[in-house]
Amino acid sequence: MEKSVLLALDDSENSMMAVEEVARTFTQDHKITLFSVIQDTAVICDMYSPELTPYFMSEKNAFCALENKKRELLNQAQEKARKILLDAGFGERNIRSKVETCRKGVARDIIEEAKSGYGVVVLGRRGLSGIKEFFLGSVSNKVVTTVKDVSVFVVG
Repeated sequence: MEKSVLLALDDSENSMMAVEEVARTFTQDHKITLFSVIQDTAVICDMYSPELTPYFMSEKNAFCALENKKRELLNQAQEKARKILLDAGFGERNIRSKVETCRKGVARDIIEEAKSGYGVVVLGRRGLSGIKEFFLGSVSNKVVTTVKDVSVFVVG
C-alpha cells in the first residue's frame, strides 16, 4: 500500500497541532491529503418558506455569508498546513488539498474518504466547543470508533 495519510483539518488549533505532528513524525515520501469538510448552509439559504421565522428571513443574508467565511477559513488553514509541510521538507507533489461540502456529517465524510486507500487518518482531538461536543460527540471519537482497516492517529 502506498504511504498515504489523510490529514483531516478544520480551522482549529488542534488541527494545526496535528499538521505539526505529521511534519515531525512521517517521512517526506508520504503522500498527504489535507481534507476539510464544510457544512452545507446553501440548502437552507436557497429555501423560501412562510414557516421560516421572520428573524431568520431578516438575517438570511448574514447567515448565508457564514458558509463563504467558513470556506475562507478552511482554505487559510489548508494553506497554513501546506506551508508547515513544505517547510518540513515534504515535496509539493506529495501534498494534496481537498475541501468537500458535508454530505453525511463531518465524521462520516472523513470515514468515507478514509476508505479510498489511505494507510492512516490523522486528526486533532477536538475542534468543537465543550458543550457542543457533549451533545453531539466529537468527530475524532466517531472516526476512531467507526473507521475500519485504517489506523487513526489523534493529536491533541
